[in-house]
Amino acid sequence: MSAALALGDALGVPPLAMAELLPVIEAVMVTKLNEQVDQSHGGKTG
Repeated sequence: MSAALALGDALGVPPLAMAELLPVIEAVMVTKLNEQVDQSHGGKTG
């Protein structure tokens, strides 16, 4: 979390905006990672 906030700070994103955006970004990242894992292990497709 601190790394993400530091990255936002380095990019000039206000901490309040990062706090609002991080949960949404995390949810998308988890979904996409799970899709990749499923595909690489012969799981569901499309």
